[in-house]
Order: sequence, then structure tokens, then C-alpha cells
Amino acid sequence: MDKTYTLSGMHCGACVARTSKALSGFADKVQVTLDPPQAVLRGVHSDASLEVMQIALAGAGKYTMEIAAPTFGANISGNSGAGDREGFFATYKPLLLIVGFLVGVTWLVHAQTSGRYWHEWMSDFMAGFFLVFSFFKLLNLSGFVQAYRGYDLIAAKSAAYAWAYPFIELALGVAYLMRWQPQVTHWATLVVMLISAAGVFNALRKRHIIECACLGTVFKLPMSKVTLIEDLSMAAMAAVMLVQR
Repeated sequence: MDKTYTLSGMHCGACVARTSKALSGFADKVQVTLDPPQAVLRGVHSDASLEVMQIALAGAGKYTMEIAAPTFGANISGNSGAGDREGFFATYKPLLLIVGFLVGVTWLVHAQTSGRYWHEWMSDFMAGFFLVFSFFKLLNLSGFVQAYRGYDLIAAKSAAYAWAYPFIELALGVAYLMRWQPQVTHWATLVVMLISAAGVFNALRKRHIIECACLGTVFKLPMSKVTLIEDLSMAAMAAVMLVQR
């Protein structure tokens, strides 16, 4: 399948070379031209969503891309929304699988034990969430710090907070697992998640095209409403457990 994108920010042959290299991993063949400024991708890979390619381009320079408008008479029957759905699931597949596994494993554990309450299920899910997500961040701590400082409100001003954040998540995961000081743990989660959500919301409001650091740098996930929903959901669960205690 071939896709054509209009490129902005190119001025010379060096720009063509840089954008070609940045996009080379998303298709079997990439052809970038300066006049007209566009990129034609042949044999586009399933994970080559526009948001992910924007992130790759941003790493090469001040370049942006958008889907080229179809010419008159072109076949546009494929724009039914199915491609967008496929692109979404391909882009966020790692995140969806991780959350799905956490929900499933937590449910299986509680299904085998009678007498457990819903807040215990929630605590175990949050424990797994923080432990797994901190693990991916710690795989490349310096890479996470660089990505996280690009949008988090506190991390942008304090490198120390960015370096500490994966360990904060790790500590919260252990605290939920051990049921250590539930009130303190819930309040800490609520504050941390709301601060994180504020940074994500600010980046989305400014329409910044950046990489989400929720899974570190192992998976190249674009910043989107999915990240905001993730942070707000964790904050909401902490708030619910605070109220119910």
C-alpha cells in the first residue's frame, strides 16, 4: 500500500536525506522529493501511524508532515475510518496488551479467593500498573528522563524529579501490593497522577507532537488523549478509594 504525505520545513538536499532516514523504518521504500515537498511511502508498515512518524521527523529536525490531499478523481473509498481504527490499535497495541493483561491477571487472582472486596482488586491492579510501568521506564532511565522533561510540568524545571519519577512509581506499586499506609498511598497517587495529567493536558492543548514516556522509550507511543485518560483513570481510582475508606 502506498501513501503520500506533504512535508513542511525542508529547504535543501540535506533535509531530504534527513527526512528520508527518519521515515525509512516505516515502509519498505521511502521516496522524498524537495519539489514538490512530499514523501511517498511504499509498503507502509502496520505501525506507521501519522503521529508516530511525526515523532520520528521531529527528531530529525523542524519538519512536519500531513496526509496529502487526494487529487480530483482519486479513489477515496478507503477513508471510511477503518484505517484510522487499525492505525490506533497498531500504535497503542503494547499499552492495550499491558493493561489487558493486568486486568485479566488481577481478576484471575481475585476469582480464586472468596471474600475479597472491590477496593482490594483495585489496589492489586494499581500495584501491577505501577510496577510494570516503572519497569519499562527503568530499562532506559536516561531516555525516559529526556522524553519526560519534554512535557511534564515539574520535570521540565527539575531534572531530579524526572530521574526520581520511575522510583516513585515503583514505591507506589510496592505500597499498594503490601497495603502500606493506604491513605498515604492513595493521596500520593492522586497528587502524582494529577500533576502528570496536567502536563499531558498542557502538551495536548498546545498541539505538541512528542513522544509519550509512559512506557519509557521501549515503545514509541505518541502523546495523545490516551495518555491523559490513563493518568486521570489512576487518579480517579485513588480518589474513589480515599472516599470509600
